[in-house]
Amino acid sequence: MNKYLAEGIGTFFLTLSVVILSGKNNATDASLAIGGALLALTYAFGPISGAHFNPAISIAMLIRGKIERLDLPYYLLAQVVGAVLASLMASFLVRCAGVSEVSLRPVDPICALVAEFLGAFLLASVFLQVTSARASAGNAYFGLAIGMALLAGMYTFGNLSGGIFNPAVALSMCMTGLSDWADYWAYFLGGLLGASAAASVFRVLHGEQD
Repeated sequence: MNKYLAEGIGTFFLTLSVVILSGKNNATDASLAIGGALLALTYAFGPISGAHFNPAISIAMLIRGKIERLDLPYYLLAQVVGAVLASLMASFLVRCAGVSEVSLRPVDPICALVAEFLGAFLLASVFLQVTSARASAGNAYFGLAIGMALLAGMYTFGNLSGGIFNPAVALSMCMTGLSDWADYWAYFLGGLLGASAAASVFRVLHGEQD
């Protein structure tokens, strides 16, 4: 139960930072803060749950064989609940700041699909590599690497899709009006397919050794 609670809390605060900061005019500051949030949350909750905070990462870990099939539905549920609660809290806090409505982020769905696929592939690849047994033994940089991977992805693909790479966070973006529900399929498929492809490549590179 502790790992599911950790996933819910981590997803909540990651999503909260994304939704609130996505409405800021300075995209550079927002990306830095969101990458920093993931870095801190990874170090805080990594020893408890693995610090996925992302359905795409959890599915990649399932493909890698590092999460039990029976655990997966509870990880996904915790992440979705955390994201939904974050969207409600973010809507309240944004209005507390005197903003009556949030701005919709227009995207080209096909461009967003490709951008989300590539960004999720990058994020999941880094996550899988730095948390592998051979890389994680005694290292203290894994959280920094994961946070920087998200930051790099947001800088690279932010103008195309918003740089979300996380179906749970994308759900919250749609709930708060920052993204269009009609575009959610691009975020959902892009994130899941990108992370799954990364897990498949990881298994090719490492075989059954990790």
